[in-house]
Amino acid sequence: MYIINDKIKEQETKGLQVSALVKTDTLEILTISLEKDATFPEHTSPKDAQLIVLEGDIDFHINQKKFELTTHQHFNFPADEKHWVKANKNSKFLIVR
Repeated sequence: MYIINDKIKEQETKGLQVSALVKTDTLEILTISLEKDATFPEHTSPKDAQLIVLEGDIDFHINQKKFELTTHQHFNFPADEKHWVKANKNSKFLIVR
């Protein structure tokens, strides 16, 4: 069956919003929105992950390093490494793991 889903487009950029877009035994895709100056608190990922910035500008902090990521950029990071994210402007991104 084919389904069109507007979940990403409709997700508000208010504080921190996290929603599962896809979740199977082997794949998880999360859609995350952050309001300007909001943070996604420090945490770890259970699997190696891919971050894809859909819109905005974020700082991704991992291992005492900061990576500035902007619209249409891709970033990969390993499992079990503490990291956190801060939005420099209203932003939306995907986590694929």
